[in-house]
Amino acid sequence: MKRHILPGLMALLATPLLAADASPKAEVKNAAAVLGNQTNYSWQATVEVPADSPFKPGPTDGKTEKGGYTTLSFSFGDNMTEAVTKGTNGAVKTDDGWKTLAKALKDNGDSGFNPTRFIARMVQNYRVPAVEAASLADDAKELKKDTNSVSGDLTEAGAKAWLSFRRRGNGGDGPTVTNPKGSVKFWVKDGKLVKYQYHVQGTVNFNGDDRDIDRTTTVEIKDVNTTKIEVPDDAKKKLQ
Repeated sequence: MKRHILPGLMALLATPLLAADASPKAEVKNAAAVLGNQTNYSWQATVEVPADSPFKPGPTDGKTEKGGYTTLSFSFGDNMTEAVTKGTNGAVKTDDGWKTLAKALKDNGDSGFNPTRFIARMVQNYRVPAVEAASLADDAKELKKDTNSVSGDLTEAGAKAWLSFRRRGNGGDGPTVTNPKGSVKFWVKDGKLVKYQYHVQGTVNFNGDDRDIDRTTTVEIKDVNTTKIEVPDDAKKKLQ
């Protein structure tokens, strides 16, 4: 029996050593995976932009449940828009009621700004924190750990992607981005992701017009496993 005790004891001692040797990037991705495996959670994302920026988004409040619904509430000034997704399906609330993403994204022939289409695109590209944080970690050059957080700079390609709000592999050229740069910071407590922040800067060309972007997004996780999600029946019908 003694022969079996020694290997078991060595394995137990090795476990914390392996955890300690995990890289900061692996630690963040593991913490994001832990979050993604929870039954449900909520978050609030806030965006800081320069005072003279023409576009000042308000906070986004989200709730998600594993394998179920995700609800989003976008605030723009005094206006608020709701959206619901489940799997690859989604719906947004408009003045005419709930619409599927496909219908909301449909070109109505108006060459001007279409707020419904704009929100639908945001919802289509939106990533819940567990997914977004892991993607940000992948897009970092190198992450370093200090007492309270893990942080580092984004790669040029990563900063470009986050500036243009485009997921990798979506296809299409997207807007032209020059001089992209960015950084990211994560807060992990007891192996769980509780907060992250990313800052991106660069020049983005929208329809021939160059705009300097300087944006800091902060996402705070809350109500893990105690979040209650309520989805209107009209929205559920659009997701079937």
